[in-house]
Parts: sequence; structure tokens; C-alpha cells
Amino acid sequence: MSTPPYRIQEIEHRYGEGVHILDDPFLTTQLARLCAPATTQPLFNALIRQLYTSLIRAVINVEYPQVAVEIDTRMKATTPEGVFRGLIVDRDAPTVVVDIARAGILPSQVCYDTLNSILNPAVVRQDHLIVARTTDAQAQVTGAAISGSKIGGPVDDCFVLFPDPMGATGGSLSTAIANYVELGKARRLITLNLIVTPEFIRTLQARCPGVIIYALRLDRGMSPPDVLDTVPGTHWDRESGLDARQYIVPGGGGFGELMNNSWV
Repeated sequence: MSTPPYRIQEIEHRYGEGVHILDDPFLTTQLARLCAPATTQPLFNALIRQLYTSLIRAVINVEYPQVAVEIDTRMKATTPEGVFRGLIVDRDAPTVVVDIARAGILPSQVCYDTLNSILNPAVVRQDHLIVARTTDAQAQVTGAAISGSKIGGPVDDCFVLFPDPMGATGGSLSTAIANYVELGKARRLITLNLIVTPEFIRTLQARCPGVIIYALRLDRGMSPPDVLDTVPGTHWDRESGLDARQYIVPGGGGFGELMNNSWV
């Protein structure tokens, strides 16, 4: 039994097959609300939960295997035809969700809880990394460093998911992914971002071959006007979504600060 591959609606771009930027008016609207200056707690975290519930569903629909099943329905008690036969998500697909503190704490928990609701919970685990940008004397990002971790084991044949809202330079996520490459051969390495920049995509593709990127929005607001009029990725070398401090433009501000109401 087989069905055509599940397809999500995506924007057109030239970044390659491993990049999926959703074209979803509902989610785009909610993400715009999330980034607005007036949005604070508790609405901010409510929107994060809504957006990540939708994003993890998209990843499951596209990336996860399906298996043929025969499952009795309640009608089986009265008729032998009361059996569902069809394809469902393989509930035994081993999965690791990586919480990258601190902006990734809530997104990771949402993904972890959603996966536990559809997969066999015995095959789902959540790891934790404390990753921070490193900067030079000019406040330019030079990379990222892992200062703490709680990792529950190897990742061989696992779907390894990295829910991290803001894909800015790619330094933190590429460092996190490199750490997991050393733990075994994952089935898939997948990032789940709300916003990404052209710089983020370039960094991940260069440092983490084979990584799959899912995002709700591409921000390249520092690009020249003529570049903004073209399909994303057409003039990748002239695209930019980062300001002088390497913050995303138009972006949404400090999500880690807003999520935790802690401005340090």
C-alpha cells in the first residue's frame, strides 16, 4: 500500500532541496503577531506553542515513515468489516528532540509533547544543551560554545530535531548539530525554526552537510531593493538578513528574553 508523498505549501527559493520555508497564511499571520512590539506574556508563549505545534506536524507529515496497519474500530463488534486498513505514521520511529537553552526550551517541549502523543513514548527522548554565541571585541559573532548538556544516549538511526526559533548566523545550531554528529549516524538531522536568514542557511549547509531546515519565514531585510525583488537565493551572495550586531531584520527581537521575561 502506498500513497503519493505528503507535500506542504512552500515559498519558491533557490537554496536547495533541503530547505523548506512554509507558505502558510495562518502561520505567517500568527508569526507577525508574535514579532509585534505589543505582544508580551502570556500571549507570546501561547503563540509559540501554536506555531511549533504546526511546525512539528509539518515535519512529521513530510519526513516520518508510514506503515500499513489493520486496526479494529468499535464497529468490529457488530460487523467483520469494522476494520480500518491504511497508512499511519510509524509510531516506532526513534526520535531525539534537542532543547537549546534558552530560546529553544519551550519549542522543544512543545515538539517533545506532540511527538509523545503520536509516537510510542518509549522511542522519544529530550536532550538539553546550553549553547551561547561567542563574540569578539567588536561584538561580532565568532561562533558558539556549549557550556553544559544532558544527553540521553546515542542517536543512531534516530530523527534528531533541533527546535530553535531564530536562525540568525547559524553558529549556535551548527555547533549543536556537530556535537550530535559525533554521537552516531542519525537518520535525519532537522532544524525547526520560526525565522531564518540567508546567512543561517549558508552556514548550516556549509558546516552540517545533509541537514534539513524547516522554517515559517525567511527574513532578508538588509538586502538591496533589487535583490528583494527576486526569488530568494537568486542572488544569495548579495542577500542579508542581519544588521551590524548580527540580529535578524525585520526579525522579532530577543525571543529568549521574551519567552522567559528575563532580560539578561
